[in-house]
Amino acid sequence: MWGDHLNYKMLIHGGKPLEGSIIVQGAKNAALPVIASSLLLRDRTLRLKRVPKLQDIFTMADLLRHLGASIHFKDNEMSIFVPDELNWETPKSLVRKMRASSLVLGPLLARTGRAILPLPGGCAIGSRPIDLHLKGLVKLGANIDLVHGAVHASADGLKGAKIYLDFPSVGATENLLMAAVFAEGETVIENAAREPEIRNLIETLNLMGCSIEGAGTGTLHVRGTGDLDGTGIEIIPDRIEASTYLIAGAATRGDVTVTRVIPEHLDAITAKLEEAGVGIETGEDSVRVFNRAPMKSVSLKTLPYPGFPTDVQPQFTAFMATTEGTSIIQESVFESRFLHVSELKRMGANVELQGNTAVVTGVPCLNGADVRATDLRAGAALVIAGLSSSDETSLFGLGHIWRGYEAMDEKIRSLGGQVKIVVSEENGDHKW
Repeated sequence: MWGDHLNYKMLIHGGKPLEGSIIVQGAKNAALPVIASSLLLRDRTLRLKRVPKLQDIFTMADLLRHLGASIHFKDNEMSIFVPDELNWETPKSLVRKMRASSLVLGPLLARTGRAILPLPGGCAIGSRPIDLHLKGLVKLGANIDLVHGAVHASADGLKGAKIYLDFPSVGATENLLMAAVFAEGETVIENAAREPEIRNLIETLNLMGCSIEGAGTGTLHVRGTGDLDGTGIEIIPDRIEASTYLIAGAATRGDVTVTRVIPEHLDAITAKLEEAGVGIETGEDSVRVFNRAPMKSVSLKTLPYPGFPTDVQPQFTAFMATTEGTSIIQESVFESRFLHVSELKRMGANVELQGNTAVVTGVPCLNGADVRATDLRAGAALVIAGLSSSDETSLFGLGHIWRGYEAMDEKIRSLGGQVKIVVSEENGDHKW
């Protein structure tokens, strides 16, 4: 990882179609809850394969070390030993770095009977409160207080309950699953999130000795259990990373194959790419995109899985910026997920915002510019825009990208893209 004390920028020379094949990393959004689930163990070890080397993963590992776990991480394999005694207070310095820090709340409460969690940080893409997490924990019998910007949770034994989520929140579903593992009796979570990453967590928990039914559906049944055993599991492929490179291939009018993926996890993406005129070829564990110009604009609305993922909306918007016609992009998950639009407009994109909707009228080509990533997926969108532009783009704010993409610059270069990361004498802030 690049040193935090220096400023970096990515130089992107656009105008060249991406061609070739890449192996997709393990899913960040699957690895984080699975790592957090290790806190349910007592004097046992959880062994994970295909863990991506990302800043968010390092932050979660540091958080668990603070709580008492011992972690060994090498060559995308992680071993987590959790002792009998755990700390239950999380440090503000780590929690503020990443919203996924909230995922330790459920397992800590279940395992120790109490937890203190400062309200977490992360990307600036909306308020994203954890009220659904807290309401569910209260249903399980927890006492929740907010004290000086921190959640203070305690429970003298959790009890199974029927919980209805007002929205199929991924984080709330994951937290409540882990909290319910030691709850007395049965817990039913209705309107649960159905994302593949949750299925990966459920598989892990069941291998530990939990009893959870309903993976992949909107209703989950959790039967409380006793002590759990250590186990091992492989993290599923990252469908968001895979989608990013497929869209990059389409936007540059190239020919890109992503391998070691689960194609059905990408159905919402490939359907829209095909609608736009992109050639699609699906294998057993691969998806290929290839140019069948001209590309035309399509419209979409972000939805919880299996709908079009909000984490791919910025990248797709960047692609739509150079297609024929006008596309309507509706964001229904995060209210501030259009922070990339102002940066795309610096590059000549014709995008107008109307509340939670972006109206994108395609232009023949984008121009290079100095732009800044405001969040993780906005950063990916600007990389795609830079690759499909006519000249050089300087992208600042790379810390966001390092949270979710392992060796992005190397992978792009392996596809023939012209990118490099250099030390910057300025952070680019004066330009915004």
